[in-house]
Amino acid sequence: MEEPSSQSHLPHLAEASKRLARQTLVIVENRLELLLVELQEERERIFHALWLGLATAVFSLLAAVTVSIAIAVAFWNWSPLGVLLILAAVYAALAAVAGRQLAALRRDWRTLSATLDELRKDRACLDKNPR
Repeated sequence: MEEPSSQSHLPHLAEASKRLARQTLVIVENRLELLLVELQEERERIFHALWLGLATAVFSLLAAVTVSIAIAVAFWNWSPLGVLLILAAVYAALAAVAGRQLAALRRDWRTLSATLDELRKDRACLDKNPR
């Protein structure tokens, strides 16, 4: 029986190395494209949220001022100080609710979740197949 020479394995090893490098680059390119798409989506989502928040704040302020004036005029004869204190308490409660909702939004915000999930899947696949 002839033993194969070590040089006959070199072309196969070189080809396998090239294939592995090519596949690795394809995977990296795919993950980078996903990352870029997610960054774009995240940027658009943030700008949209900022514009909606600004519009909500402006129109809420206008509505609150109008309602406050109407309530103050309606109950001014009863107790001017009482009316203003009640309005301040209502606004403080609304601010506290909005602050809690903002804190929950910030706590639950997941940036680039799809990219991270794909990288975790890749790592799990590599751990299952250690070749």
